[in-house]
Amino acid sequence: MPEHSLLFTPIERRASAEADHQLVDSSSSYWRDAWMRLRANRAAMTGFFLLVILLLFAVIGPWLTHYTYYETHLHLKNQPPSWKFWFGTDELGRDLFTRLWWGARISLFVGIAASLIDLVIGVFYGAVAGFLGGKIEELMMRFADILYAIPYLLLVILLMVVIGSGLTTIIIALTITGWIGMARIVRGQMLQIKELDFVKAAHAMGAGRRRILIQHLIPNAMGPIIVTVTLTVPTAIFAEAFLSFLGLGVQAPIASWGTMASDGLSALRYYPWRLFFPATFISITMLSFNLLGDGLRDAFDPRLRK
Repeated sequence: MPEHSLLFTPIERRASAEADHQLVDSSSSYWRDAWMRLRANRAAMTGFFLLVILLLFAVIGPWLTHYTYYETHLHLKNQPPSWKFWFGTDELGRDLFTRLWWGARISLFVGIAASLIDLVIGVFYGAVAGFLGGKIEELMMRFADILYAIPYLLLVILLMVVIGSGLTTIIIALTITGWIGMARIVRGQMLQIKELDFVKAAHAMGAGRRRILIQHLIPNAMGPIIVTVTLTVPTAIFAEAFLSFLGLGVQAPIASWGTMASDGLSALRYYPWRLFFPATFISITMLSFNLLGDGLRDAFDPRLRK
């Protein structure tokens, strides 16, 4: 072959290669397509970046000042926001900026921990119930319904009497019934997916129940599972704030957004910043998680996929 022929490519061959390349680029996986649609959702990305900022400040925020969350300065009590105290001080002279970000650690930890526990229990319970079906499914879901009917506050008070107040009590209270919503969603997904052709093909090829459940059914239900986890976190954060607001959560001097809001409510008329900052950050966090959850729901919706 002449040497100069290696420098050229026939037009027909080049056009065919470019067409194949464009075809490969135009086709994308389910996860890549979901990510592209999530990135195009401005509200969801706004919520995502707000959560990143909140998490970053929860890590470094308490170290941006030389105050601690428990240090008191009675001669500086109820100081308004200033260059010295960025968010002001409370009735004991404690710096609200430092306490706010310590509270962010508590609230985010409770929300994320409760959601992860709900994820593990709910996915396992719902997947087994939906995959087995029949009387076993009926028995498992009726048990979940009975558990869900237990009054939430009564359960928290009972746990406080038995275990005592604290983060452990809050997380246990949130997860005793919190996994039921996840289990119901996963069960519904299992009932749909197990009737599809690829599952029947796996049965025909001799795959066992455990392999089908772990390698085929649960991975194909990850979209709704991720969305549910994202929407569970703000619910758990609000529940922790609500319990702490009522005095059933973490106790002083530990700071959480709920305890700060409870302390600031009595001073709302004269020192409004004490309630404004924790209430604002609770609202921003819940809004961010809900925006991200709505965006994930749209991104994983196969009906919106092009």
